[in-house]
Amino acid sequence: MQGLMSYGINPIRVTPITKQRSRFLVQSEPNLTKGVRGFQIGGVNKKKRFSTLIMAAAVGNSNTLPSKEILELWKNGDAVCFDVDSTVCLDEGIDELAEFCGAGKAVAEWTARAMGGSVPFEEALAARLSLFNPSLSQVQNFLELRPPRLSPGIVELIQKLKANRKHVYLISGGFRQMINPVASILGIPKENIFANQLLFGSSGQFLGFDENEHTSRSGGKATAVQEIKKNHGYKALTMIGDGATDFEARGPGGADLFVCYAGVQLRQAVAAKADWLVFNFQDLINSLG
Repeated sequence: MQGLMSYGINPIRVTPITKQRSRFLVQSEPNLTKGVRGFQIGGVNKKKRFSTLIMAAAVGNSNTLPSKEILELWKNGDAVCFDVDSTVCLDEGIDELAEFCGAGKAVAEWTARAMGGSVPFEEALAARLSLFNPSLSQVQNFLELRPPRLSPGIVELIQKLKANRKHVYLISGGFRQMINPVASILGIPKENIFANQLLFGSSGQFLGFDENEHTSRSGGKATAVQEIKKNHGYKALTMIGDGATDFEARGPGGADLFVCYAGVQLRQAVAAKADWLVFNFQDLINSLG
């Protein structure tokens, strides 16, 4: 694309603010509420304790108790790929950016359709961006004013995976400009990020997104995972995420195990197909031994 420039945003320094709600913490126990995106995991009174089994029973899923074979794959695998939005982070990045730019509701509706698998991802991505056309300055302001909110336990899980000499990747339909700060916090190198890239002109005006990125189209996460596994010769690879595009990565030449993380959003159609359904990253940490 002649004359176009794609801008990366340097990782930001995140300083928790005392006496205010931390963007890195969820300060309540999980709660299931039905929403347009499926079941949303909200907050409830801390006096109420919901176990994984109770939560699973509430929505009719039984795959919260992994088989011995599943546990062995998880423990002995050599690589783990994470979705970012509603998995590593509490929010859907494009929804948050759209809300910041004044188009939150309309974009969120498209996101729900894309994550449910009812619309080709590339179509949904283009449609969502066209609703608000973010400029470079808007993206920069967004990153400065709204640092990423990490899911509870994700820092500890990734530390544990690294301690067990497993390679960690971020595979996202979101944007590198917004994911780079997350990777920096988690100590994940940029070469282990597969995500989309926003494109801007010389004046910072929005021009589109890089259509050559794997994750810019349907089946892109599966392609990225297959490439990772082939290039590095991994014997067993796990994909962790909440959406239909994450489940697509589970297949021949791709992920050997799909863990559906429903700690933020429970998408029933995806959860039902998962090898293992978890509502808390602590379950994965504990099972690593």
